[in-house]
Amino acid sequence: MKDNPTVIFLEPKKVAIENRSIPVPGDNSMLVKTIRSLISTGTELTILNGEFPRDSAWASYGKFPFVPGYDNIGVVTDVGKNIDKSWIGRKVASYASHSAYVTLSPDSVRIVPDGISEEEAAFFTIAEIVMNGVRRGEVCWGESAAVFGLGLLGQLTARFCHIAGARPVMGIDVSDNRLNMLPKVPGIKGINPKKEKVAEKVKELTNGRMADVAFEVTGDPDLIPDEFKALKRQGKIVILSSPRGITKNFDFHDLCNSPSVTIIGAHNGSHPHFETPYNQWTQKRHAELFFKLLADGEIQTKPLISHRASYKDAVNLYEMLMTDRTQAMGVILEWC
Repeated sequence: MKDNPTVIFLEPKKVAIENRSIPVPGDNSMLVKTIRSLISTGTELTILNGEFPRDSAWASYGKFPFVPGYDNIGVVTDVGKNIDKSWIGRKVASYASHSAYVTLSPDSVRIVPDGISEEEAAFFTIAEIVMNGVRRGEVCWGESAAVFGLGLLGQLTARFCHIAGARPVMGIDVSDNRLNMLPKVPGIKGINPKKEKVAEKVKELTNGRMADVAFEVTGDPDLIPDEFKALKRQGKIVILSSPRGITKNFDFHDLCNSPSVTIIGAHNGSHPHFETPYNQWTQKRHAELFFKLLADGEIQTKPLISHRASYKDAVNLYEMLMTDRTQAMGVILEWC
């Protein structure tokens, strides 16, 4: 039965909603009806605009038509013969696409606890990425952190660094709108490079010590060299974004070797696949912690929601984002 609307990128800069057949769960999978999904305005817009480098790791995303989405919250409505029927009715989070119905294996989902709204839970993938990056950066209580780029990843990076005990946490962005979305709490400061010299302001806020750790979350390869200037000697920089291209004219002597800076990659894929005594922080463990922090009120994602719209308006929503996404942050698609 064709009653499964699905967002499709037909080609660069062209979006459609295609009505597909409702999938039938196999013996070892379950059918999930989507309630809410979150648009990743970074990754999805990079793919839709065709901005990814064709000869890089991004190339796998460049095959159109492309089905986007990886922040899906839904409810299990049916299961295959080998799946316990107790799954039916459970609310689950998954990396599934922007589709009304998807089939998933039980191993691939995270159970969303009662009391957490679908909108709040929809940020779970972003949270997993950021929590892994903060953990790989080994942010310690009392250290200072500079976050370059205050999109969704950057906003959550600032919040998780603050929860981890970093002081101060400095959010850096050219958009006053994004700077104003930072939590109004002691210990988090905003810096606009259009109005202030970043390195000088970081020096002032850290009593001359400079940042212990910096997070690259802009995705702009040309901005990365200047981010090193905010670091102390033997500081760390975490590449949390997926830079859209090659960083040119990077002086490894002056920016990395001489100050002995550590460069840390933090792709979501660096999560361990299984919990071990040496590293228990899988994607699912981070999602579990994220949901706990939401339930306890230690982190809030609703203030980061800038747009809510029915999936029926997805084409117009993506067109708006392609035209100007500076006023967008968390963009939620409503499916029921």
